[in-house]
Amino acid sequence: MEEKRLLNPDELHEECGVFGMYDFDGNDVASEIYYGLFALQHRGQESCGIAVSDTEGPKGKVDAYKGMGLCNEVFTPDILEGLHGNIGVGHVRYSTAGSSTRENAQPLVLNYVKGTLALAHNGNLVNAPELRRELEYNGAIFQTTIDSEVIAYHIARERVRTSSVEEAVANAMKKIKGAYSLVIMSPRKMIGARDPFGFKPLCIGKKENAYILVSESCALATIDAEFVRDVEPGEIVTITKDGIRSDKSMCLPDAKKQARCVFEYIYFARPDSVFDGVSVYHSRLHAGRCLAIDSPVDADIVVGVPESGNAAALGYSMESGIPYGTAFVKNSYVGRTFIKPKQSSRESAVRIKLNVLKEAVAGKRVIMIDDSIVRGTQLGETTEFLYQSGAREVHIRPACPPLLFGCKYLNFSRSNSDLDLITRRIIREREGDNVSPELLADYANPDSQNYKEMVEEIRRRLNFTSLKFHRLDDLIESIGLPRERLCTYCWDGKE
Repeated sequence: MEEKRLLNPDELHEECGVFGMYDFDGNDVASEIYYGLFALQHRGQESCGIAVSDTEGPKGKVDAYKGMGLCNEVFTPDILEGLHGNIGVGHVRYSTAGSSTRENAQPLVLNYVKGTLALAHNGNLVNAPELRRELEYNGAIFQTTIDSEVIAYHIARERVRTSSVEEAVANAMKKIKGAYSLVIMSPRKMIGARDPFGFKPLCIGKKENAYILVSESCALATIDAEFVRDVEPGEIVTITKDGIRSDKSMCLPDAKKQARCVFEYIYFARPDSVFDGVSVYHSRLHAGRCLAIDSPVDADIVVGVPESGNAAALGYSMESGIPYGTAFVKNSYVGRTFIKPKQSSRESAVRIKLNVLKEAVAGKRVIMIDDSIVRGTQLGETTEFLYQSGAREVHIRPACPPLLFGCKYLNFSRSNSDLDLITRRIIREREGDNVSPELLADYANPDSQNYKEMVEEIRRRLNFTSLKFHRLDDLIESIGLPRERLCTYCWDGKE
């Protein structure tokens, strides 16, 4: 029987998580990488993989294993024990570019004239199609349909012309455009790189005499490692037995042009992670407090949509004095790989994933905090579940502003068109197909009449008692980084 995945069109989707480790004492790292990937499972549930090598063994010999599903579905104790090597990279994937197949699972392992290369990539390139065509016309034969193979080929090609892998990585970064963090394993080195804008996170950790490169700091705590520092936007770090070297030649001269993805703080990351000195938990808690101040409402209970809405809901409760409660029981064993009963039964699929605690909401006025509204489908269904369970009122307070522009770099909603966004469908119905940038800017302005009427239409269609969004200026304040170092394109269209 063919296995089908629940791809919820209203959820935000992250691409991947990466984890690399180099143990200078020669200990096998596969099991540590496995537990690190476990901590990154929220960043990708479609596939996972580990590649390792022995820096003192035959140069270029790589043991690798990857497969479809969650970490505990792909790896067994016997498989992990068969992966011998003191340097390695791991990956969990949620596809944004390329189909969901085992061939597209990572890490990618390349055998080329200079030896071997194993690469794990988080992110998405905007110029991948043209780079792929260029390589194909020069004789490259691709085994996958993912951006990551384009990056790997460019690094391999540049390595033939350069004296080191890290120099080849720098040259490849001059060609690729998009959001990415990379962890690369060569026979004697581990290399990490972050895109110059800093869209995607990457940090350095240390455990005894081993160094780690990982997407989120939460994975360091899982293996009892200490956080060293973030990799800076545009920085290339090279880890060898001699220590860590840093190349900042690809860093932007003006830090004000950096563009960290705000959704890392709103949704993508685990709340116990810290990016660029900012606690994800604190930023979500602060967002909830701001919502309570800006958008108060009389109610009996504040609840969050698990998991990303919980901290913001707690912040709203703390600021408003309205009790915080649990309205949902989440099935943690579903993942995204279970068999869907029928194409027509999306509601059943949502119920499998999320159930309402009737005793918590019956007869009550409920404030529900979610991270965002993309298409609106799921949140509308969840609201209906609350009404069916006896809730008198359901007031929605998303922890970010209305999304008006589909992300160019991350395809977080799996959108091929901005019209997948509920906001843009409403705007088209009101204004027609040709909407000027000036008019879109007016819809993005929370003080404009167009904005208020758009929000009211969303409320009406999804049957919310009331709807108030987090303001963009408050969102930036919640994160605590300067606005010019954050990407706000999804809300204001500004690059």
